[in-house]
Amino acid sequence: MPSNVSASPIRAVLFDLDGTLADTALDLGQALNLLLARDGLPAVEMARIRPIASHGANGLLKLGFGMGLDHPEHARYRRDYLEMYESCFDCDTVLFDGINAVLITLQARGLPWGIITNKPQRFTDRLVPKLGFAVPPRVVVSGDTTDEPKPSVKPMLHATAALNIAPENCLYIGDAERDMQAGRDAGMRTVLVRWGYIADDDDTESWAYDMAIDKPSEILDCLG
Repeated sequence: MPSNVSASPIRAVLFDLDGTLADTALDLGQALNLLLARDGLPAVEMARIRPIASHGANGLLKLGFGMGLDHPEHARYRRDYLEMYESCFDCDTVLFDGINAVLITLQARGLPWGIITNKPQRFTDRLVPKLGFAVPPRVVVSGDTTDEPKPSVKPMLHATAALNIAPENCLYIGDAERDMQAGRDAGMRTVLVRWGYIADDDDTESWAYDMAIDKPSEILDCLG
């Protein structure tokens, strides 16, 4: 549901990566299916992977193996999953249509932009330069840049400190509940993107956000 963050002027726009800026589901799913094949298990179809993709390795291990965080083999399988992802993290990932047009407009308005993702830095640092952003991000914060990933506010505050812009002057855009929670708790205005990796059973109406949008061009309507 929309929250009640005060409408301070927006001076920077920050984005989640997977499912918000870039369609990474094919590569994330390929890594899962490679791991399943290694263990002699059947592949999971992309229609089931896509809604879970934003939850990263942990969510995909739960989907493919029924393996939760409390499973004794979870840590080993997470390492194995990331090794599989290493082989395909940049094979089929692309920016969503319309993202570059938004970034060009942000630049024209003098608004810096950045990325706050839970993707490990070992992938983020290599993937971001390959995505073809028309305007490079001013800051990139990965899941292990700080000692806690989203929904912690630590990545959010790390990004705003790097930009020297107060959180209340930032817009945070993402597709997951943890994005909305982290942005809200940091004092940012939050935007939920409906084109992202949202499962049918996600109760998005219970998530605290300020606006929800259906296509990238609508980001510009959220700037105030």
